[in-house]
Formats: sequence, C-alpha cells, structure tokens
Amino acid sequence: MENRVVSVYEGKHVLVTGGTGSLGSHLVRRLLAGIDGRPSRVTVFSRDEAKQHELRLELRHAGSETDEVIYHDADELVRFRIGDIRDHRSVRRALDGVDLVVHAAAMKQVPTCEYAPWEAVRTNVEGAAVLVDEVRAAGTVEAVVGVSTDKACLPVNVMGMTKALMERILIEANLGAGDTRFVCVRYGNVIASRGSVIPMLRDQLARGGPLTLTDPGMTRFFLTLDAACATVAAALAHGQAGEVWVPRVGAARMVDVIDAVRNGAEVPTEVTGIRPGEKMHEQLVSEEEALRSVVHEGYAVIQPLVPELVRREAPALGGVWTSATTDLDVASLTELLGDAGVGAPP
Repeated sequence: MENRVVSVYEGKHVLVTGGTGSLGSHLVRRLLAGIDGRPSRVTVFSRDEAKQHELRLELRHAGSETDEVIYHDADELVRFRIGDIRDHRSVRRALDGVDLVVHAAAMKQVPTCEYAPWEAVRTNVEGAAVLVDEVRAAGTVEAVVGVSTDKACLPVNVMGMTKALMERILIEANLGAGDTRFVCVRYGNVIASRGSVIPMLRDQLARGGPLTLTDPGMTRFFLTLDAACATVAAALAHGQAGEVWVPRVGAARMVDVIDAVRNGAEVPTEVTGIRPGEKMHEQLVSEEEALRSVVHEGYAVIQPLVPELVRREAPALGGVWTSATTDLDVASLTELLGDAGVGAPP
C-alpha cells in the first residue's frame, strides 16, 4: 500500500534530474496532480531532447484532467532544461531558484555499464559530485534525495558499484553542507520502467515469444512506479541527513514473473544464461547494514557510516533483506502487474 506524504512538495520548486526517464516523468505527473503536495514549479532536467519533446507534448495535449493527473496548468508549472548531469554549467542553470532536488539521472542498464564502465562512472559518480558542488554553491536548496538501487548493496557489477559511490557522495555531502539535507532511497526493479524486464517480456509475448529467462533460479524485488515515488516523498519528508531509505517490497522468482506475464498463453520459454554483471539474488539491506538500520514509517532506514551524521537510536533491523526470500507468487504478481498498468497484452 502506498503511503502519501501530503505536503512535502507543497509550494516548492522541485528539480528532477533525469526527469524524462521512467521514474522522473512519472514523478512529474504526480507533482502536477498534487500528490504529496502541489509544487510552485517543476524543472525537468535531462540530456534527451526527444524525450523532453514527447513529455512536453503529452502534458500539453493530454486533456484538462484525468483520474490522477491534472494537466491544465502544466505550461505554467513545468519548465524543461536540456543539459548533462556531468556538466557544471548545465546543472548550475537548472538549480536556479530550486528548493528540492530529486536526483534520478543515471546510467542504469547493467550490461551497458559493464561495457562502458568509465561512462557509468562519469554519469553516476561524477554527476553526483557535480550536483553536490552546484547545490552547495546555489545555497537555496533545502533537500536532495538521490535515487539508488538494490544493486548498490554488496555490488558485483559496474552499475551497482557506481550507485554505491553515488550514495556515499551524497551522504558525505552533509558534512559542511550548510542548511541542505542530502538523503538517498534504494529499491529494486520498477515494474514499468523503460528497458526493464517486464516491458521486455511483454514485447516478447506480443511477438509470439519465446520469453527469455537468464536462469531458472534467479529472483528479484519488484515495486510499482507509484511505490518508488512514495519512497522518495517519505525520504524527503522524514529522512535525516545521510540516511538511505529502503521500502519493504515483494520478491519473486523470475520463472513466476514469466508465468504471470504469459497469463496462460501458449508461449515457450528460452533460457539464455546470466548476462554480464547479473546476480542470482539481490539484497536491499546487507547483513552489515542491518546492524545500523532501523524501521521508521514502514521503511528500513540505513544510518550513515560517518558517525557525525548518526541521529537515530533504536534496535538494529535484525537481518538482511534479500530477494532469495520470495513472497510473490504468480497470482500476486499478476495483481501487481495490473496495479502497475502493465498486464499481459491482449
């Protein structure tokens, strides 16, 4: 169940880096709908002009109102900024007058990062450092939340390693950051995100298969875009400097995910082997992190390693959060896909 933080964005100028990605664009729609508070302005920052154009047209021509999103004043509320998170000047201009930053700009495809590790370092690590420098220089930003991944927990691939460093850069930024508070969120696979496994499987099903499976024993965490956005809002509302907020989300075997997407269709499965950089199981909170984590507002809150920033005193979490402990069967996965609006194609 999604927890809403009614007023976290109320009257704020919100910058969304990577604002044309799956999470970023969904967050923009929620901001326009006034979910978790109605902002005074939203700045969408990304380097993809085509996706910015598509989002601009969607917001302008989608109509006056839908069940969840109100578009009639999108032209007044939303501004678009082309730029690269690696570039100081671009980020500096995007931060003009900003109160809150949701940092979602990233290279996130695991195989791509394996084949282009330096580019992943430049975007995910250097980009975070550029943002910190420019936020400090701007002096107006109240809070920054960095969007991380379960792959940053005990990382074995380049994407996870660079995201783990992104977390550390934002945590360290709280030392001498003045009035700006830096926090992070960490979660697993977002069901409807661009380039993720569910859209790929649905495309394969629409073409008649086969549905590809890397390994029959593989497991993953899954959550909806709304749950991901709710985690961001919770961290902004309740997170203290240097914390990493982790939602308690369901985990599933990939064979069950395929069965849920197949939805009874007579389509074969093909085992392709583990891709470069993949794990069999993911973790959201490691054994070491569990010792310095507490439960707050229904989330695991990982306390920073830097002792100067630790503020909460409570019993330790008690154990790892691993996808190997699955709790989503085919029926619950089918329901989750329906909630995310990505049920099986007709």
